[in-house]
Amino acid sequence: MSYPANPYGNPDASTAQNSLDLPRYGASFGEAVKRYFKKYATFSGRASRSEYWWVALFNALVGLVAVAIMAMGGAFNVPVNSTEMPPGAVPGVLLLTLYGLATFIPGLALIVRRFHDGNFSGWLYLLALVPFFGSLAVLIFVLMPSNPAGARFDKGHAWPAGQPTS
Repeated sequence: MSYPANPYGNPDASTAQNSLDLPRYGASFGEAVKRYFKKYATFSGRASRSEYWWVALFNALVGLVAVAIMAMGGAFNVPVNSTEMPPGAVPGVLLLTLYGLATFIPGLALIVRRFHDGNFSGWLYLLALVPFFGSLAVLIFVLMPSNPAGARFDKGHAWPAGQPTS
C-alpha cells in the first residue's frame, strides 16, 4: 500500500523518514509503534494521523488480549456479591494494569503531538475531562488533517513557506 506524499513534509524524504523530530506521514504499523515507544515522554513536535491510529489499534489489541486472558481465567463468571477474583484471571488483570501504567505517559505525549500536528495546543486535551462532549471534541481533533502551521511545535524547524514567524 502506498500513501500520498505529505504536502507539508521535509523535501529531503530520506532524512524526514528517519528523524524522530518530524512526524512520519504514512507510517506503517511497525514504524508507528516503534516511534511511540522511542518518543516515550516527548510532548514537543507532531504526530501524524497514521502514527496515532496505528498505536490506537496496537493498544486496543493489547487490551483485547488481556480481556481474553481474563475471560479464559473465569473473571466474568464471578457471582455478583463475590469479592474474590478467580486465580486464572490474575495474569490478564496484571497485563492490563502494567501495560496501562507503562503507556500512560507515552499515550498523553502521543495525543499532545497529534493535536500539535493539527496546529492545536496540547492543553486542549483537557477537554476530555468534560463528560461525553469532551471526548467527542477530542475525537474530532485527532481526526483533523495535518496543518502546515503546526510546524511551530517542532524544535528547531522553520515555519512552512508563507507562515508568520511571530
